[in-house]
Amino acid sequence: MSESLTLNIGLCGFGTVGQGVWKHLSANRAELESRLGVTLNLARASVRDLKKKRPVKLPARALTDDPLAIANDPSIQIVCELMGGTTLAREVTLAALRHGKVVISANKALICEHGAEIMATAQKHGGHFFFEASVAGGIPIIKALREGLVANRFPRIYGILNGTCNYILTQMEEQDAPYLSVLAEAKRLGYAEADEALDVDGWDTAHKASVLAWLAHGLWVKTDQMIVEGISRITPADFKNAATLGFGIKLLAIITRDFAKNELSVRVHPTLLPEGNVIANVSGVFNAISVTGDIVGTTLYSGRGAGQDATASAVISDIADAAALLRHGKGAHLLGEVRTPPRNGCKLAPPESIRSRYYLRLTVKDQPGVLARVASVMAKHNVSIASVIQSPADVAGAASLVLTTHDSNERSMNKTLKQLRALGAVLDEPLLLRIGDFEP
Repeated sequence: MSESLTLNIGLCGFGTVGQGVWKHLSANRAELESRLGVTLNLARASVRDLKKKRPVKLPARALTDDPLAIANDPSIQIVCELMGGTTLAREVTLAALRHGKVVISANKALICEHGAEIMATAQKHGGHFFFEASVAGGIPIIKALREGLVANRFPRIYGILNGTCNYILTQMEEQDAPYLSVLAEAKRLGYAEADEALDVDGWDTAHKASVLAWLAHGLWVKTDQMIVEGISRITPADFKNAATLGFGIKLLAIITRDFAKNELSVRVHPTLLPEGNVIANVSGVFNAISVTGDIVGTTLYSGRGAGQDATASAVISDIADAAALLRHGKGAHLLGEVRTPPRNGCKLAPPESIRSRYYLRLTVKDQPGVLARVASVMAKHNVSIASVIQSPADVAGAASLVLTTHDSNERSMNKTLKQLRALGAVLDEPLLLRIGDFEP
């Protein structure tokens, strides 16, 4: 193609990420154009309110309040979907792909919910879908899976994929502070949204885990097919107990595949990690991901997982890949091809196949025989106790029991919890955490 190829870029959504993309792409455009051999033209951006003042200025002629107009504009080759949500964003994405355009997205919820439809539409109409910014912000984890580690199968991928939760857990541990006070401070600092549920209840991490599971294993796993648990019931006492046992606590996405059984599990939950584990020591708003390949072994990726600059970096990386694809043609650049990873009959693992050691905290009546009754319930379901920590509870006449188990499975633990809840001596909802026995 011509050395003077001009590529027109449209941004659907001009909030924090969209403005970051415009700002950094404008600042670095000359160097990028020199590297790529194309001219990058930021042609149009869609906004909800045309009259709103924004820190990043752009010409009034470039603004529209109709993102579909950008998706359908024949002069725009690259559409960046940066709106969020799964309704209008889906319409815009599909419309652009039906025109054979390149679509770049940072929308993990959209991909989790409609990924199969998006990939099929791109393939059918010759469009291309890039989504590096949808998982772990500026960490190039999607490129790592699609390119650098393409020779590998992945028995395990796990990591911290939500900076808000990691910040809250870090502060709780370091400041010996309760969850609600740390959450309020995270909101004040802008690390947590006004409605924090998507982050702290684990759903944001689950959306990202779904994307990684598809990339690694070719199976779309919906959030209702996962174990998804958040961090709101963790207390400073849990950090002290964990430290006594030699662990820290992190909210992790864990994707494991048993290739012998061809079973895949995808789960999101707070996890006790050994203090020597690298990811156990990742603090604040940072993300970190461990990828184990059958050929390369374990590789680690860490960095800022969210924020304007980190996400804009990933979007601009995809714009550069899109430019290379459009300049050289799809035959010369494999990234633009929507290639479904081989599923090879992979199926979701049943609860009895998901194994772990466990941390169980119970608030019980402080009276003789209670521990024996608890132990009896656990033994009935073949759950073996490894250690016990007993301490006074905050409630008068109550005690806190913390038990760790030897290796067990989700089905046995679910049955155990159900029966423990029915014991009159158990005063509160049990807290169950998994122990991550991952090699460093």
